[in-house]
Amino acid sequence: MTDSWITPNWPAPQSIGAVVTTRVGGVSTGSFASNNLALHVGDNSQTVEKNRSALAQYCDWQKTPQWLEQIHGVKVLKAQDDGLVRTADGSFSRDKSQPCVVLTADCLPVLLCSKTGNEVAAVHAGWRSLARGIVPRAVSKFSAPPTDVMAWLGPAIGPEHFEVGVDVLEAFFKHAQSDAHTDAIAEAMRPGSKAMHFYADLYALARASLHACGVTQIYGGDFCTYADRERFYSYRRDGNHTGRMATAIWIK
Repeated sequence: MTDSWITPNWPAPQSIGAVVTTRVGGVSTGSFASNNLALHVGDNSQTVEKNRSALAQYCDWQKTPQWLEQIHGVKVLKAQDDGLVRTADGSFSRDKSQPCVVLTADCLPVLLCSKTGNEVAAVHAGWRSLARGIVPRAVSKFSAPPTDVMAWLGPAIGPEHFEVGVDVLEAFFKHAQSDAHTDAIAEAMRPGSKAMHFYADLYALARASLHACGVTQIYGGDFCTYADRERFYSYRRDGNHTGRMATAIWIK
């Protein structure tokens, strides 16, 4: 790990490339300083494109990454090398050199790959998408069985800083896959600072969703975007005028 890039620490096959950007090392200025990868947040578009070009050069990408217009839904689509931005909250690929990318600033990025190294996916798992089942939706895109899929959980807001209302708890309970999943959801929520509020552990909720669909090889989940101001953007901490990190995976 460097100041500018985080390389996931997981036992993925040698054929898998994966990286997370930090807010360090780019050319954005002001509240977007300095490595903002998002075009939709109000940063200068030419500056963002320079940051994106630096990412592509660092990763030695041979194809255009699949950038997404993320809407906190559950759509997971096939990444394509045509430069089009598609509306979805995840993408998958079996094509060599095709990067799947998601943008986050508190929401949870989830990377998936098969043990054989020939299938990958990147998921933008904010609480709405996570509650509604975007993780099993992404896992279902794999031809490999869930027991042969591994996951890595990237930088997201930590449970000490993510206080939510009872509506969030109810949304997760509504879509629980089993009694065991319901119990795991309950364990991921602890009483908040106000009545009918909870501190939600996105990492624990993602692990619960992964376990519920049969994925047991789960890594990462030890960051907090809110607390680490030097390395990460955080929407909850900084509001609308903040950038986004990119989390990417591809088959080399």
